[in-house]
Amino acid sequence: MSETPELSVIVHGPDVQDHLSALLDSLNAHPLAGIEVIVAAVGEWARETAERHDPAFTVLPLPDGAGDAAARTAGAARASGRWLHFVLAKDGLPAGAPRTIAEHAAGLPDTVDVLLFDHVRSTWRASGLPSPDGPRLARAGGAAFPLDDRPALLGVTPLLGNRAVRAGFWRAHEHLLTTDDEAFAAYAALLLADRVACLPHPAYEHRKLRPESLPPPTPEQRYALVERYEALLDLAAGRPAAHAGLYELMVRDCLRTFARAGMPDDVAREFFHRASLAARRHRPDGHPRRAGLDGLRRSLLEEDACTGYRALQAANRTRRKTRSAVRTGRHRAGTRLRALQYRRALAEPVDPHLAVFSAYWARGVSCNPAAIAAGLAELAPSVHPVWVVTAAGAALLPPGTDHVVPGTRRYWEVLARAKYLVNNVNFPDAVVRRPGTVHVQTHHGTPLKRMGLDQMPYPAAARGLDFRALLERVDRWDFSVSANSHSTRMWQRAYPSRHVSLDHGYPRNDVYYTAGADDVRAVRERLGIPPGHRAVLYAPTHRDYEAGWTPRLDLAALADRLGEETVLLVRAHYFYETAVSRSSPLTGLRRSGRIIDVSSYDPVEELCLAADALVTDYSSIMFDYANLDRPIVIHADDWETYRTTRGVYFDLMAEAPGPVARDQARLTEILTTDAWRDEPAAKARAAFRRRFCEYDDGRAAERVVRRVFLGEDERTLPAVLPVEERTPAPSPEEATA
Repeated sequence: MSETPELSVIVHGPDVQDHLSALLDSLNAHPLAGIEVIVAAVGEWARETAERHDPAFTVLPLPDGAGDAAARTAGAARASGRWLHFVLAKDGLPAGAPRTIAEHAAGLPDTVDVLLFDHVRSTWRASGLPSPDGPRLARAGGAAFPLDDRPALLGVTPLLGNRAVRAGFWRAHEHLLTTDDEAFAAYAALLLADRVACLPHPAYEHRKLRPESLPPPTPEQRYALVERYEALLDLAAGRPAAHAGLYELMVRDCLRTFARAGMPDDVAREFFHRASLAARRHRPDGHPRRAGLDGLRRSLLEEDACTGYRALQAANRTRRKTRSAVRTGRHRAGTRLRALQYRRALAEPVDPHLAVFSAYWARGVSCNPAAIAAGLAELAPSVHPVWVVTAAGAALLPPGTDHVVPGTRRYWEVLARAKYLVNNVNFPDAVVRRPGTVHVQTHHGTPLKRMGLDQMPYPAAARGLDFRALLERVDRWDFSVSANSHSTRMWQRAYPSRHVSLDHGYPRNDVYYTAGADDVRAVRERLGIPPGHRAVLYAPTHRDYEAGWTPRLDLAALADRLGEETVLLVRAHYFYETAVSRSSPLTGLRRSGRIIDVSSYDPVEELCLAADALVTDYSSIMFDYANLDRPIVIHADDWETYRTTRGVYFDLMAEAPGPVARDQARLTEILTTDAWRDEPAAKARAAFRRRFCEYDDGRAAERVVRRVFLGEDERTLPAVLPVEERTPAPSPEEATA
C-alpha cells in the first residue's frame, strides 16, 4: 500500500443479521493496493467479526447503540485516503469494486467532490438485482460538471454507498453531512459539491432488510421525511433546477409513504398535513401541474384533503379487489368450513389462562416446549397447557395430558383463544397472531447448518420451501429462545423479524445440570446397559441430498472392534423410525445388547445422560451434549459434500468439540485408544462448551416461564451462571462409583 492511499473504504455500523462477515470476506478476496479499509465496528459482534479478518484492516470499536453518523465520523477521522467510500456493514461490495472506484477517482482533478456510481440491490429473496440508476448515470457522460447542469442526478438512489466523496470536501462540510439520516447526507453531498463525476458501473450492493425485521417507525421518524426535504430545499435555495428536482422527489416520496406505510390514523393525518404545508410552501413559481390521476393526487395533497385522498385510495382498492375476486374464484368448501370455525373462535375473547404447546410437527410432548410446560406447572399452575398431538401419537402421551388433534374443531378453538402458543417449529399458516397473544418459538437445536432464508442458495435444502410463507409465520413470533449468542445472531439473519431473543438457555438442557447419580443409573438400567460398560451414543443427522436413512458406518464391524464392554446406542434422525431394521445383519448384536436401536426412545436427553461419549456428524445434539462435559467424537466422512449442499455457519473441522474422524478406520482408532478423552480432546471440548453452552445452566425453563408467562423484567431473572461454575450431571462412571 502507498503512503497516501487513493481510497479509504470506511465500513461502519453494527453487524446487522450477520452480513458484515460476507462484506469483509469480499474485501479480503481481492488485492487492495492503494486502498485502506477502516472498520468502525458498532458493538461486540461487529468488533469480533472484524478482528477475525485481515489484520491490515483498521478496526475502531464503538459501543452498542452508536449511530451511523458517529461511526462515519470515527472512520473518517482515521482515514488517510484521498477519497472516502462509506459502506454500511449490512451492505456489500461487488467483486473488485474498491479497485474500480480507486482507479477512476485517481484520474479526477481536485475540483471534483463527488463520484457517483451504479449499484445492485439485494433483498431476502433475491440478490444482484440491477438498480434503476444505470441509464441516468450513463446519460450524464464521463466529464465532470456542476450539479445544476445535470439536476436529474438528484434522482439517483440517495445512498452514501453509491458515491465516493473527496476527503477534503467531506471534512469541509462534515458539520452538515454528520447525520444519521443517510438520505439527507447523500443528497446534501451532491448539493454542496462543486463538481460531480459519474461512473455507470455497479460498485456497491445495497441490501434492503425486511421492514418486518426492524423496529416500527415512530411518529417522529415518519415526520422526519418531510423535515428532510424541507431542509434540502432550503439548501438548494437560489438554484431553480435543483430546487425543482428536489420538490418533485419530495411530493413523490410523501405520497408513496402515505399510501404504503400503514400508519395509525392520527399519525397519518398529521403526516399528510405536514406534507401538504411543505408542498405549498416550497412549490416553485410556475411549476407545471400534472394531468390525470397523478395530478388529482397532487391537488388533494396541496389542498390538505386527507379524507378525499383516502376516498380515492379506497375506490382504487375496491376496483383491484373486484378484479382479483373474479380471477381467483371461490375457495373450496372444506377450506371455507375450516376458516369459518376458526373465525368464529377468533371472535371469542383470548383466554389468559390457556397455553397451546406443540413439538416436532405435533409428534408428542418433548424438547423445549415440554421443559417449558413442566416449568409452567411449577411456577404458574393457573395456566392450563393443551398439547397438539397427532392421532397416532395421542396414545403415547403421559396420563392426564390434555391434547387436541390437528384439524379438529377443538384444535382450531384452542389455537384461536389461547394467550400463549409455544412451538419448536411453526404453527400452520392459517394461524393468525391475535392482539394480546404471545407466540414463543423455542427452536430445537443450535444451528451448524444453514436455516431459514439462508437455505435459499442451496437447492437441496430449499427444495419445496415457500420462503414468503415462512416469513409470514416468523412474523408471528414474539419471542425466540436461544442457548448461545451464536444462535441469537443466526436466528436474526435466518429469520429476520421483530421477535425478541430470550437469551436464557434451552429449557430442554436443564436436565443436564439437575439430574443426579440416581437418574443416570436409572436410565442406564432402563436401556439395559450393564454396570461398568461404556455406552457410546451414535446419533447422525439427516442429509438433504439423500432420499432416506443411509448408514454411514459398518456398525457390526465397529461393535466388534470396540469389544464386549462397549454398548452402541444408535439413534437415527427423527425423520426416520429406526436405524436398524429387523432383517439387518445386526440382529444378533442387538440380541446380545451390544447394539441398541434407540431411535424411538424419548426423551433424547435421557440417552445423553446414559452415554459415556457421543459420536455424531453434524447433528445439533453435539451442542446439547457438550453441557455434560463428556467426550464427543465427530465422524465427518462427507463434510465437503454436506457443507456444499446444505451450507454451514462455521467450519466444524476447525472448531470441533473433540477429535475428528474422516473415515471409519480413524473413528475406530479414536475409540479404541485414549484419543476420545485425552487432553487435546478435553481442551477442544472446553472451548466448544464455552461458546455454545453459553446460557445453559439448569435454570433456562425458569427464566422463560418468569419472563413470558409471569411478565417479569429480564433484569430480575436468575443470572446465568458462568460455564466454569456449573456442575453438570455426574458421568456414568461417577454415578456407579
